Amino acid sequence: MKTLPVGLQLYTVRSEMEKDVAATLKAVKAAGYDYVEPAGLFGLTGEQFRALLDKTGLKAICAHVALAEMLADTDKCLDTYKTIGCEYIAVPYLAEGQRPGDEGFDEVLKSIDKIGAACAAKGLVLVYHNHDFEFKKMPDGRYGLDYMYETISPEHLQTELDTCWVNVGGEDPAAYIRKYAGRCPVVHLKDFVGSKSEHMYELIGIKSDDKEPVKNTFEFRPVGHGKQNFPAILEASVESGAKYVIVEQDNTYDIPCLEAAKMSRDYLKSLNW
Repeated sequence: MKTLPVGLQLYTVRSEMEKDVAATLKAVKAAGYDYVEPAGLFGLTGEQFRALLDKTGLKAICAHVALAEMLADTDKCLDTYKTIGCEYIAVPYLAEGQRPGDEGFDEVLKSIDKIGAACAAKGLVLVYHNHDFEFKKMPDGRYGLDYMYETISPEHLQTELDTCWVNVGGEDPAAYIRKYAGRCPVVHLKDFVGSKSEHMYELIGIKSDDKEPVKNTFEFRPVGHGKQNFPAILEASVESGAKYVIVEQDNTYDIPCLEAAKMSRDYLKSLNW
């Protein structure tokens, strides 16, 4: 079977990036990755970050950039990530009040469309990275995620389907990738055990105001070490025209994050990826 380039979402190793960007990028390369997806520049300029990538032999293919940051100074922001070498820029997350069913959702879609047009004008492609809250039904019965992609044209927005959150949202990841064939250039590979539960977003750093004790059955795992069917996901990615797959593990718990990243890469290599 044809394979695709494999990258690492650097949010996986953010604790190490905060200590030493250059050393962490070298370790990511040593773990078997040739591509990365930045999530923040850790105080570096675009030129400085690009120089470290070039020195290490890594290429940035996409970056997670907060929508507010892109809206604040669109040209400067997009130019920075183009300098780094990104082909894609991802809207990574929507805060409460901006999500499907919230009053601000339609306004957010207008903002995403605006940024997508700006990306297209600069030769970049805007993608959207989902969680599970986009699988809330709209009044007409459509999922919020589908409503988004039907409202904004493919010229202004492509998908970055996160396979973990698609599964948590109640859908089959491979089937959902195929649903967006031709519009899914980047696919997130993420594994987990357990099922959807309260306080789940605390695992990705989103704090809850609820003071009740956390009873969480959901945990992230290195790719191939949880419940996801990755042979099916990878096959669907290839058949649907994806250009890249990106490993992400939001929380590695007791496993050092670089070790977890290597475990994911080693599993994919065992599948000849």
